Amino acid sequence: MIRSVPQAAWGPSEAVHLLSRLQFGVRPEEVDRAVADGLDATLDRLLSPQAESAEFVEAEDSLRHNAIATGEIADLKAWWLFRMQFSANPLTEKLALFWHNHFATSNAKVRSVPQMLAQNDLFRQHSGRSFRGLLHAVSRDPAMLVWLDGNANRKRHPNENFAREVMELFSLGIGNYTERDIQEAARAFTGWHLRDKEFWFNASQHDASNKTIFGKTGRYEGAAVIDLCLDQPACPKFLATKLLRMFVTTQPSDELVTHVAERYRHHDLATGPVLRDVCRSSEFFAPEHRRAIIKSPLDFVLGTLRPLAEQVRWPAVVETLAKLGLDVFEPPSVKGWDGGRQWMPSTAWLQRWNFVTALLNKSEIATLRTAGVLAAVDPVPAWEQLFFGGQPSAEGHDAIVSRWADTSGNDRDRRMRTLHTLLSLPEYQLM
Repeated sequence: MIRSVPQAAWGPSEAVHLLSRLQFGVRPEEVDRAVADGLDATLDRLLSPQAESAEFVEAEDSLRHNAIATGEIADLKAWWLFRMQFSANPLTEKLALFWHNHFATSNAKVRSVPQMLAQNDLFRQHSGRSFRGLLHAVSRDPAMLVWLDGNANRKRHPNENFAREVMELFSLGIGNYTERDIQEAARAFTGWHLRDKEFWFNASQHDASNKTIFGKTGRYEGAAVIDLCLDQPACPKFLATKLLRMFVTTQPSDELVTHVAERYRHHDLATGPVLRDVCRSSEFFAPEHRRAIIKSPLDFVLGTLRPLAEQVRWPAVVETLAKLGLDVFEPPSVKGWDGGRQWMPSTAWLQRWNFVTALLNKSEIATLRTAGVLAAVDPVPAWEQLFFGGQPSAEGHDAIVSRWADTSGNDRDRRMRTLHTLLSLPEYQLM
């Protein structure tokens, strides 16, 4: 079973580890609050809706309406990145990204900012709730119906796209269904169409005859097929594997997957309570699971901006993330982003280095804070605590100290040189 972490083990290093996984970057004051509140209270806060500031609501609303007015997907990307960076509910945004990757839908085919926005709001609404409600809602989502050719699924010519992805990518995984199951499920989804940009059950194009799926026979319609998938033993294991790979380790053990799948069953497939159980476990804080996940471009870019930047130029950030391989609202395929080593192709080091250089030496990406972490009296331990939980490698520590020892130039130049070295370390690419 999953073992709870002893309360005595909670401190700044654990707080940095937790916050780095559950949001995009960490600020010093967030670490201080988490340490003071304790693990349970911190998780309760992250998993419960928090009131947004009036300033955030005004700015978010302006960005949202601007994206709708222009119809430009780049403006919608800027809106979501703003939310990730400044929302009082960062875990909600990270879970929305988790579901965006799970139900990977691209505007390259949908070509509708309002539909992509509505789907994103759907992910946020269901972020920590039961996967049952989310899968049913996504199956009727207009962007998804366009993405997987819902209108092409007709009584005489069933289209298998959606039925296949419901089983392979959304609920069960390869090996837990047959081709016959997909063919029969496709018939159940016939008539699930769009009309006037809304879901429409086109009864005249629905195959109402018997279908046999997972060994059960009935006059199934799409919603019943989704329930059949959700009731398969493979479903909680499939969700557990994806959750662990996102938040704990890219190579979860069979034992850990089995335990988390049991928690999914216990919580009726609700992700929030399961994630809380996982983050209270000694497995989550195990040494082998710290700095064991390669940062996605979002974790790298927004995680760097969060403590350092005051004003962000979102178009520049959108462009940077596209170059780094994570272009939100435009995943590369129905499988989404694989993550892991995919984030570090041969060109990634140079691109990440260029981002750090532009951030610290120019104003095209963001305006840096003049106080806080950048103005720390003794910056080396302060920065090592914030960015590495106080536990950098010996090699990393030596590189940072050596750079700080160079006192040439003014104080700001010295700090920027040292910070550039820190943010360019191989271990900074991990969380």
